[in-house]
Amino acid sequence: MMSRVKQGIAAGFIATVAVSILEAANLLFAKVFDPFPEIVARMFGLGSNLTAGWAIHFVIGSLIMGPLFAVIYARLPTNTPETKGILFAVAAWVAMMLIITMMGDPRTFTGSAGFGTFGWMLITHMVFGGVMGNVFARLLAREKRAAAFIHGAPAH
Repeated sequence: MMSRVKQGIAAGFIATVAVSILEAANLLFAKVFDPFPEIVARMFGLGSNLTAGWAIHFVIGSLIMGPLFAVIYARLPTNTPETKGILFAVAAWVAMMLIITMMGDPRTFTGSAGFGTFGWMLITHMVFGGVMGNVFARLLAREKRAAAFIHGAPAH
């Protein structure tokens, strides 16, 4: 059986991969919005180092956001796993925006950043949350079915 934290790590990783596909498409094809990995690298004082930004992006999504979501999942006030994830991710987006604002470093975003970039980041966070909530709920259901099978009780 997988612990809740491990389930959160798995769900966070899969959600990070999903969002990374969107980010890669923006980076490679559109270049409309500031790439999130670049913004992350700047937040950590690493300039425009995309490699470092991608690495930090995966660590935060998988090893911080996923387990944190797993721990507070039951306390989130919505009814579906996806909306729990979206609520959690939007709260993370708000926290990130506050941190960026408090840092006061204008180099966090490039000159092309504007409301479009902030909106893009909000949308990708919502996608992250929806995917993470869905995957986490599926992992919970799988564990419940496995426990029922092992103990011979019907799954609810």
